[in-house]
Amino acid sequence: MTVNTPWLKFYDGVPHNLEYPDFSMVQQLFTAVHKYPNLAAYDFFGCKKTFSEFRAEIEACARGLLACGIKKADRVTVCMPNTPQAIIMIYALNLIGSVANMVHPLSAEEELVSYINDSESVAVLTLDQFAQKLKTIIPRTNVKFLILAGIEDGLAGIKKTLYKLTKGRKIVRLPTEGIIIRFTDLIKKGQTYTFDIDAKMKGDDVAAILYSGGTSGTTKGILLTNLNFNALALQTEAAGDCVIPGHIMLAVMPVFHGFGLGVCIHTALTAGATALLIPQFSLEAYVKILKNQKPHYIAGVPTLYEAMLRHPKISKIDMSQLEGIFCGGDSLSIELKRKVDTLLKNNGSTEQVREGYGMTESVTASCLTPKKFHKEGSIGIPYPDMHFKIVRIGTQETMPYGEEGELVVSGPTVMKSYNNNEEETKQALQTHTDGKIWLHTGDLGSMDEDGFVYFRQRIKRMIVSSGYSIFPTQLENAIESHEDVLISCVIGIPDDYKMQRLKAFIALRDNKEATDEIKMSIYEHCKKSIAKYAMPSEFEYRNELPKTLVGKVAFLELEKEELEKLKGN
Repeated sequence: MTVNTPWLKFYDGVPHNLEYPDFSMVQQLFTAVHKYPNLAAYDFFGCKKTFSEFRAEIEACARGLLACGIKKADRVTVCMPNTPQAIIMIYALNLIGSVANMVHPLSAEEELVSYINDSESVAVLTLDQFAQKLKTIIPRTNVKFLILAGIEDGLAGIKKTLYKLTKGRKIVRLPTEGIIIRFTDLIKKGQTYTFDIDAKMKGDDVAAILYSGGTSGTTKGILLTNLNFNALALQTEAAGDCVIPGHIMLAVMPVFHGFGLGVCIHTALTAGATALLIPQFSLEAYVKILKNQKPHYIAGVPTLYEAMLRHPKISKIDMSQLEGIFCGGDSLSIELKRKVDTLLKNNGSTEQVREGYGMTESVTASCLTPKKFHKEGSIGIPYPDMHFKIVRIGTQETMPYGEEGELVVSGPTVMKSYNNNEEETKQALQTHTDGKIWLHTGDLGSMDEDGFVYFRQRIKRMIVSSGYSIFPTQLENAIESHEDVLISCVIGIPDDYKMQRLKAFIALRDNKEATDEIKMSIYEHCKKSIAKYAMPSEFEYRNELPKTLVGKVAFLELEKEELEKLKGN
């Protein structure tokens, strides 16, 4: 059961098979430079660079890297938020044939040591804000250069001056000595480099390493190729069916995340759109951007949309310019989609929020809700050239339409491998009897005869209580359908009698107080929607639920808290 025919039915006139060039990410970008030299490639707090100017910045950085002795196949850690220096560095590394090792700048010291050493990075790029932390751990690595950048480096005019006088005053800049070099000095150093800078990399060459819990829950480096990123860009452009050159993509998803780098940056740029770079998410700033800069495309995880709904002024924002609203990175509940779609309609948009599904092992999205149609509860249909099927858990046996099993995916965005982890790679990438390599996602789902895919949840998140298999996302959907509930999370807690008992964590809308009346209303609502055997035995109300670094609800953190309580008893 492999389905890709929905394109014929739901995407009239859009090709369901594409051609993929056998070259690097940066060459794909340079194709856009050739087409749109005078359009804005990126906008950083009003400082805009055209595609031709962006290319010049990339080439200048590439010369600087080569002048410092960084060469083809070297790995360089990019420990940055969404700033011009980050995207310049990523494409410059790609141009000289090096690999960008993308990590979260808020990672703990031990995590950074692991990421840098596992990738065998020879240099690190980071902001001044994180420089001291990196300097502290560098002796435990083989890093030869610590490249420092400042937010002000990407600004111009009065905004640059104001930043230096305000936020910039509080940031300590480390002296440039020993292995420490400024990003601006790296660029100057490259002015003396006169040799060829284009390594002419091919599609199968590794372009970047991204990190994810993957299919087994332990953090691993994922080797993604030029083809992976270029295919994703072409597929997203086709499936999105909305990207117009010169229009604006709000790039708030972080560049170290597949969604941020793959969709908000690479897809936008290669399609000729402008990436509006936002280095740090702030709900207040986000709403102001929607109001004042009117981006045409927005993308985020469900918690971003949940936060947006909370803003007191969101109902007054004109959204008629929006051409694409995308959600991924986590499961979008039926209730949250309804609420966002209602907001869009009430605020003048003719579009729906379009849910996608993917994993970092396939860069990011590999299926998407069609532009003008959706089936409730579905995560859409496969991208062009991406194939989905459902197999019986723990096997390669294909399940019939409508039956649940493990989601497996095949296509040109599937990763090359995990970095330095052959055992995990063998588990995730399996060759089936059809001769294709399939990514076993570790996710539970189903597919209907139209090819619409339905995500249930992570297989390992299934809770077994009194012999019943219970899916937390089903319970969370039921809880969140109550008018006072903003977001919820259900976990299993070890229990001597039931194996696991269920506990629900709830955050209310509009920061409401969890009064006895509201608690009873939610409990009665759940009794009508949830089977008795699956009913949580405990409800805990919080102002907000913990989030992961990329904005997902951190259910593992809640589980850890409960286990600590049990140990304390």
